[in-house]
Amino acid sequence: METKKRIYVGMLGVSLLFLVLSIALILYLINNAQLLVNQFLLTLIASLGIIILIMLAIGIAAIVIMIIRGKPSPILTLLSRFSNEVLFPPAVFFGKALGVEREKILASFIAVNNFLVSNNNDVIQPEGILILLPHCIQNSDCPHKINVNIDNCRSCGKCKIGELKELAEQYGAHIKVATGGTLARKIIREIRPRAIVAVACERDLSSGIQDSGPVPVIGVLNCRPNGPCVNTDVSLEAVEQAINTICHR
Repeated sequence: METKKRIYVGMLGVSLLFLVLSIALILYLINNAQLLVNQFLLTLIASLGIIILIMLAIGIAAIVIMIIRGKPSPILTLLSRFSNEVLFPPAVFFGKALGVEREKILASFIAVNNFLVSNNNDVIQPEGILILLPHCIQNSDCPHKINVNIDNCRSCGKCKIGELKELAEQYGAHIKVATGGTLARKIIREIRPRAIVAVACERDLSSGIQDSGPVPVIGVLNCRPNGPCVNTDVSLEAVEQAINTICHR
């Protein structure tokens, strides 16, 4: 199991353990003879909690099995989706509480997500893919507004926008620049892509993946040689590999 994936899966396990202890506490209260709360209500809550715990445990086990096998499975991916969505917030919380850097947890989550997305059996042509870029990839001294229209890029070579635009044209994919989550969601609603290749930092990628709903997203982490949110960079090879992964090439 790759180290990056192991971090997030481990935090999922910690979150599940916390929920198990919470249910155990409720069961203890139910068996307490001096309990004043309605035992039927607590029994109902505990029963529902146990069912949810079993579903979450199956989902985590499905993720682990797929990572160990090195090959996703449609059924296991479906089982893992619920656990991934429910346990993501507590996984980040407990990770920070245990001293694991937030960026490492988010990067691990993105790695797990990308692995699961690679299982998508839908036939998606490049024309159905949206490459979504952050505005910070553009050179900060550039006078041209590309978030309105990326064709305003003059391909001067001072940043990767021109090369990314050429890559999108080569594959026939859509490419847009978003200045934030609100604009990104607006772009997605307008284009209605079947899949997304998103470039951003750990925080923006993880939140974007969660906001994308049923649309599969492969996240590509940007490079930040000048610090966050200014003159960032990205590997063209990584973006192209993400496109090919979605198209199963």
